[in-house]
Amino acid sequence: MKKIKENKVKWGILGVGDVCEVKSAPAMNIVPDSEIVAVMRRNGEKAKDYAQRHHVPKWYDNADALINDPDINAIYVATPPNIHAEMAIKVAAAGKPVYVEKPMAKTYKECILMIEAFKKAGVPLYVAYYRRALPNFLFVKEQIENGVIGDVRMVKIEMYKPLQPDIITHQDNHWRVNPEIAGGGYFYDLASHQLDMLDFLFGPIKYAEGRAANQGKLYKADDIVTASFGFDSGILGTGSWCFSTGKCSDKEVTTIIGSTGQIEFGTFADTSVTITTDEDGKQYYPFLMPKHIQTPMIDLVVKDLLGTGHCPCTGIIGARTNWVMEQMCQKLS
Repeated sequence: MKKIKENKVKWGILGVGDVCEVKSAPAMNIVPDSEIVAVMRRNGEKAKDYAQRHHVPKWYDNADALINDPDINAIYVATPPNIHAEMAIKVAAAGKPVYVEKPMAKTYKECILMIEAFKKAGVPLYVAYYRRALPNFLFVKEQIENGVIGDVRMVKIEMYKPLQPDIITHQDNHWRVNPEIAGGGYFYDLASHQLDMLDFLFGPIKYAEGRAANQGKLYKADDIVTASFGFDSGILGTGSWCFSTGKCSDKEVTTIIGSTGQIEFGTFADTSVTITTDEDGKQYYPFLMPKHIQTPMIDLVVKDLLGTGHCPCTGIIGARTNWVMEQMCQKLS
């Protein structure tokens, strides 16, 4: 079913910050039947600068003006999470589809409000969990479905990162570690990708519980989370995330353990996949990523809007990760 009237997706972008420089927005001018018509930032000079550097015809310093531009038929919300819901609901009221950055919103409650607004408006809501369309993760999914490691027993996420020096120096300017803006700290920013990937591989997480704390006390957000979770299939999982370790502890890996083998992969810097089985031993598979990392997902969004394909990450799916994170981030008493 075609979801826009035109034969081309004409994007307006709210919040052209860092993510729009290379990761996402340039892809909107590369994939077929897609183009950026206008961009917006509250700082008009920065919006103008972005538009000029990326050859975008129009720029705004007012969100409502961009949302209601008649030349735009789809909106990309690339702001920090605290205004995802506000902006997306305005777009729904204007009758236009949205592609919103992850995490979907600051809270699960806000996610539900967004879903309800788009259901009422009858237009699509997509979430930028773009790893669902990348070749390394599609390969992992294929190997699991083909039974390469037998029946999956459990999943383990480990992420330990040293504190970044720029965070110490510029704490007040880093929205990612301000829970009033981000919903949480680096856990919300990074673990959301990992947890969504497990949803992609195994379906919704049925239950989750965990504890979060601020051990380093160098910014407002929690810097450590430990959790356990499970799926309808009976697969169990554990996760541990700490963002204030020593450099010697630096690690980021997800391990899927099966009855006859295991799969290990990184979600961020390391794009390789390692498969170890009882029969064949250890095998290593490297993968190259696209220059603009969101290109494959944006291509799927465009095709979905034009009725020629399907996007695997809707608002209903994106909201599930927010629910899981909230269950995991219970405070220590």
